[in-house]
Amino acid sequence: MSGAAATAMALASGCAHEDDDGSSTGVLVGAPQEEFTPPTGKLSGSLRILAWSHFVPTYDRWFDDFARRWAGRVGVDVSIDHIDLSQITTRVAAEIYAAQGHDLIQHVAPLPQFEPAVLDLSDLVREANRRWGPQAELCRQSSFNPTTNRYFAYAPGWVPDPGNFRRSMWSAIGLTNGPASWDELLRGGTEIRRASGNRLGLGMSQELDSNMVGWSLLCSFGSSVQNAEGRVTLNGPEAVAAVEFMTRLYRQAMTNEVFSWVPSSNNQGMVAGRLSYITNSISAWRTAQRNTPAVARDIEFVPALGGPAGALAAHHLVHNWVIPKYAAGAAAGQEFLLHYTANFAAATYSSMLYDLCAWPGRTPELANWLRRDPFGANPPDKLALLADAAKWSIGLGYPGTANAATGEIVSSYVVPNMFARAARGEVSAATAVADAAAQARSIYAKWQTRGLVA
Repeated sequence: MSGAAATAMALASGCAHEDDDGSSTGVLVGAPQEEFTPPTGKLSGSLRILAWSHFVPTYDRWFDDFARRWAGRVGVDVSIDHIDLSQITTRVAAEIYAAQGHDLIQHVAPLPQFEPAVLDLSDLVREANRRWGPQAELCRQSSFNPTTNRYFAYAPGWVPDPGNFRRSMWSAIGLTNGPASWDELLRGGTEIRRASGNRLGLGMSQELDSNMVGWSLLCSFGSSVQNAEGRVTLNGPEAVAAVEFMTRLYRQAMTNEVFSWVPSSNNQGMVAGRLSYITNSISAWRTAQRNTPAVARDIEFVPALGGPAGALAAHHLVHNWVIPKYAAGAAAGQEFLLHYTANFAAATYSSMLYDLCAWPGRTPELANWLRRDPFGANPPDKLALLADAAKWSIGLGYPGTANAATGEIVSSYVVPNMFARAARGEVSAATAVADAAAQARSIYAKWQTRGLVA
């Protein structure tokens, strides 16, 4: 076996490099060399970090060891807790309400509704831009509030949300390269379900992936929750058309399982071979590489699907690191985030190319990795389309920026609930949209009175 093949097998199984004494270094074979820049001032005390439990197991092992190595060099006592994705928002709210808990908190979607209780990280973003150039616009729009002129979060990375499809199933109906538009998804998904029983996997439940699907469909149909100025624009014929389309998609190509999905449900369905198409990151495919290699070989990716107004897809995730105002370890937290960003090439590699950097220059090998996957893709360039992902990806404030109102709309699942009510036949598409728009206007009005939305 070649060295490259051995490396790919070890990484695909979630194994880190072991020292001769058997202790894990936390560094994956072939990972970029770690950089260290001394902090601008002397650090001491403790730093308590709360981070999400990554879908790619190799990443958490790397991150924990990476943080501890840094802490040992700068004289900080670090502790790291990982939490399931679905529990983060509730946990953040509980800690902020109690004014105690972790110093540095990571979420994988914007948390602008907590802006009054977290530090303004504008100086941190300015320092990062000074070192590495302009931040990716999607990440800036997901962490900056133009109304208050504050960065409510630090967003060093993000994750695209391509379509994942089974090539064999789509080839059988004449679409070897998968669907390129929402109309092709409807036609092809319907034919595949009739022929084999395999369904599409687009969620309409109270979880993050369902939010992303719903926002992608809305924007591709020419609608959005808000406009560039932060005014509610949901109630219009384009939104009604999007909801009517999703209703047809559900009735012809899906089953009611999509109304009760959790974030891992579409992954599990794809890995098990039951689904013909999902919108997801690359994590389901990475899991299939380990558990069902034949399925992994059959999974391919497509960019955002085209709709009447264009081809746009909400990001899958965008990292939002916040520092609560109560944090005693705020200085250490900001220094750690700079160190983390400086080493984002290692983060990308350790996440098996799942996480992309908001400062692309920090991952100079990314284009080569995408063209020739270090972790055993078949064919090796399976992920090449992600090199252009920033061109078709949008944030959850599109066409404006994320704000406290969009944050609450995301966390209260206004958009997937709107689609689900119509798809289940509870109300008409027009009523579902009107009700969602009324809920959105109420949320915006509340945050406008607090000065966080224009």
